[in-house]
Amino acid sequence: MRLRLFLLSILIGGMIGCTAKPEPLVFGRDACYTCKMTLMDRKFGAELVTQKGKVYKFDDLNCMLSFYNSGYEDVSDFKFIQVVDFANPEMLIDAHHAWYLKSDNIRTPMASEVAAFEQEEATRQYKKEWSGILMSWGEVQTQFK
Repeated sequence: MRLRLFLLSILIGGMIGCTAKPEPLVFGRDACYTCKMTLMDRKFGAELVTQKGKVYKFDDLNCMLSFYNSGYEDVSDFKFIQVVDFANPEMLIDAHHAWYLKSDNIRTPMASEVAAFEQEEATRQYKKEWSGILMSWGEVQTQFK
């Protein structure tokens, strides 16, 4: 009986340890999976996490979408697709629910010219300042195919 409980606890512990979850981006240390540049600008970045827990980090939205659309991993295998909230540097948010702003006035690490925002209010404030175009996740994906 003790052996069964012991084996069961190891099995449960192993399942918990393999849970796929996002990791914080470590600016100044992590490298972009696509372009290999060190992540430096805390207002930009993205992360993909597979169902099995493999984490891919990116310095710019176009690097992430280039990888996302490459076929290297099946799109349906991504459990988390996250982008950095421009208004809250370093904070990763769900890419599907983010608001995106594209403008020639946005200087991004790899020239995507797109900033992501968690709140629509923040997006609208910058839209006026940058004369930008408001975009959804689907529209952003189309931009970088």
